[in-house]
Amino acid sequence: MPEPGLSPVRSALPAAAARFGTHILARAHADASAAALAVTGPPHAVAARPEALAAAPPHAVAARPAAVTAPRATGTVPAPPASVPVPGPVAVDAPGPAAAPVPNPALEHLLRGPHGLGTAGLYLTPRQAPSALPESAAPVAGRPIPGLYHHPVPEPDAVRVEEVSRRIKAWALDEVELYPDDWEEEFDGFSVGRYMVACHPDAPTVEHLMLATRLMVAENAVDDCYCEDHGGSPIGLGGRLLLAHTALDPLHTTREYQPQWARSLHADAPRRAYRSAMEYFSQHASPSQVDRFRHDMARLHLGYLAEAAWAQTEHVPEVWEYLAMRQFNNFRPCPTITDTVGGYELPADLHAQPAVQRVIALAGNATTIVNDLYSYTKELASPGRHLNLPVVIAEREGASERDAYLKAIEVHNDLMHDFEGEAAALAATCPVPSMLRFLRGVAVWVDGNHYWHQTNTYRYSLPDFW
Repeated sequence: MPEPGLSPVRSALPAAAARFGTHILARAHADASAAALAVTGPPHAVAARPEALAAAPPHAVAARPAAVTAPRATGTVPAPPASVPVPGPVAVDAPGPAAAPVPNPALEHLLRGPHGLGTAGLYLTPRQAPSALPESAAPVAGRPIPGLYHHPVPEPDAVRVEEVSRRIKAWALDEVELYPDDWEEEFDGFSVGRYMVACHPDAPTVEHLMLATRLMVAENAVDDCYCEDHGGSPIGLGGRLLLAHTALDPLHTTREYQPQWARSLHADAPRRAYRSAMEYFSQHASPSQVDRFRHDMARLHLGYLAEAAWAQTEHVPEVWEYLAMRQFNNFRPCPTITDTVGGYELPADLHAQPAVQRVIALAGNATTIVNDLYSYTKELASPGRHLNLPVVIAEREGASERDAYLKAIEVHNDLMHDFEGEAAALAATCPVPSMLRFLRGVAVWVDGNHYWHQTNTYRYSLPDFW
């Protein structure tokens, strides 16, 4: 079947591309203007030199709620290499009662989307620079958690959702034999097609979307079959995860034992899914993007093992210990591949910078607490004791269930404000086009992840705390 394009009538992609991530880029605009004024002196008509952007302090971000007072540690990002085009001077006019904010060319460049040699294929429909950023459309299903800081997103493109859903089910059934017949309703209820289309609206083709979708389904299979609902157990988890990880990070052994390892990759559904999903991903990703993903999956598996160890010893961690575990057992592998799914690459030397790593970590931490909050009632109804942030806060801080849940919302909101502040500072200090697009892509993923949790009423329902 030919790969469908976006519906010219129903597609929300052009508008979404202009709108997504603007809550971060607006802060970067403010940071860049403030930095230029700080470096060039009194506010009169001057040209903001590129070094003015590099001098912007990492903590110079838009005002956050008064309750958030903890200082932030930030990494240092070097100035962009000379070979990378950097936006030219920005005229800074004297402020006045009627003066409008001066546009930031770097941010306007990003909002228009990629351009230049080799980028035409990143667009699925002809694009024009928007005259104004449209308002976000409210989702049609589910209700958000009261008090949870988030950004509404438009409904994902229905044509793409249908095609991704069809392809992922065919892959799960025919290629990797992922689940038996009695799991079909649960697989359909996961709504992974809607999830991934919402998280990656700039994917140039459906096949790019499938890269993320296969990996998401494979990761979920490992979690379910090794750790959670479908036969999972903390006992022996380390051995199972190690062997599954070799489907992502191949074993290099002797000729005598290589065939036995190769056969083991087909031994169970999680390993079959990991092997196949990684094979597809490696065909489209650069070697550095592949290795980046492997690293993040090792982090994920380390988090699984920590949680399993606590389950075996019936240990309830301190809140800070739980948050440390959740920095590893979290969604980080998903937003970190946003450039691969978008059809471009954030260079490895930029991706490895401490400031970039902090932004990605904060995004993963915030989105994982979203999961804790939306899955709270589902986990309470499941057999055994499930650790999540409200449960740990209630146990360790002596709070009621309601107060612990509301405290967990505050923790999430603090993480989100830190994520947005750090991303805005990074966009201002390193306005390389690939960096700006990557930061926007991570912000899109954060918003799409919340959208899926909020609207997936098959899986989630809210507690009666309001």
